[in-house]
Amino acid sequence: MKNELKPTSSFRKLLARVHNDERGAVSLETILIIGAVAIPILIFLIKFGWPRIKDYFNDGLQELEEGGTNAAQNRI
Repeated sequence: MKNELKPTSSFRKLLARVHNDERGAVSLETILIIGAVAIPILIFLIKFGWPRIKDYFNDGLQELEEGGTNAAQNRI
């Protein structure tokens, strides 16, 4: 029965040591704050900015295709 108590005792010591260790708390808080700021910004950009970005790239692709067609016609 003593063998069964040793792992439990060492596990409790490990949990106590992890619980008392606060070295990563500042980093975790910083990550949570950055996430709380970044998520609404990303939602706004996807909802309102994405159509503009998509139109910008589609216009650029159309101009590129027209330029390629014009270059091919001028070559002939």
